[in-house]
Amino acid sequence: MALDALALLGERAAISGFSRRGAVSCGGSARLLPSADGWLAVSLPRQSDLEAVPAWLGVAVRDEDPWAAVADAVRQRDGSAVVERARLLGLAVAQLGEDRPGVDDQSFGTYRPRSIEGALVVDLSSLWAGPLCTQLLSLAGARVVKVESTGRPDGARDGPAAFFDLLNVGKESVALDFADARDRETLRRLVSRADIVVEGSRRRALEQVGVVAAAVLVEERAPALWLSITGHGRSADRVAFGDDAAVAGGLVVNDGAGPCFCADAVADPLTGLVAAERCAAMLAAGERAVVDLPMAAVAADFAGPTLAAAPDAVVAEPRARPVLGRGPALGEHTAAVLAELV
Repeated sequence: MALDALALLGERAAISGFSRRGAVSCGGSARLLPSADGWLAVSLPRQSDLEAVPAWLGVAVRDEDPWAAVADAVRQRDGSAVVERARLLGLAVAQLGEDRPGVDDQSFGTYRPRSIEGALVVDLSSLWAGPLCTQLLSLAGARVVKVESTGRPDGARDGPAAFFDLLNVGKESVALDFADARDRETLRRLVSRADIVVEGSRRRALEQVGVVAAAVLVEERAPALWLSITGHGRSADRVAFGDDAAVAGGLVVNDGAGPCFCADAVADPLTGLVAAERCAAMLAAGERAVVDLPMAAVAADFAGPTLAAAPDAVVAEPRARPVLGRGPALGEHTAAVLAELV
């Protein structure tokens, strides 16, 4: 399977028509802002995020331009205090370079070594990093079952159809009601049949539906790998998106006036690529483990000396692979998959 890894980093930008915008993220929902003691990345992609700004910073904001008030308030405050209050309110805010490289594996013994080809992957993730990982595993021959909540499906379904299709073509879709006790038991049984589980939720969210990685991996029939993709790690109760997670890892460029976003939510696709490689390597080695893969730590692995953005530099246009088919409709394969595996 030959892929242009560098091209994979810009696929959403190519499909959505995004381009670099300096201290504004490619998608427009994040900003790099100076604080009293450094720089912060602030992501406000949801209406609920904007509504939380007055409680976060104690300032009123205008609906038509919330960023002016946010920038003025952040400029006068210490970054760590701003980040901590944002964490309490579920906002994605990070200090430049606050996270360090490193992946934490919790070992659960050994597993029968095997290749990715024919492996069963249960994908509980959404949006970009996790779905890219499982799509790459699918291209390598794995069977991928995408599991979504009927009440809260993958948010990528609401974005450009071509991007959802690109990341999910070839997967089987199972939809379950996570509020229903029988469906929660079905989910637990399905997870226990997998060779690899990929998820991108904060630990508390999965525990609320009765799926606990450490409990699943000690069962007689259990996955080899539990891959957890989060913004800052499983033990950190923080929201993060690809743009602010990249900044937390120090992965930025500089235009002379300050740091800039180097690519579209780059921590997402970087983590997807690293996750797929790690799954293949650990499955082949016969390691059973929970792999804690924070996007910010992955970004830190790829960060180096901050590069200056030359004013006359020619920036390559983002490109995407051709879309080879449609992604599955929500729950399209639920009956068939459950009849076979549960």
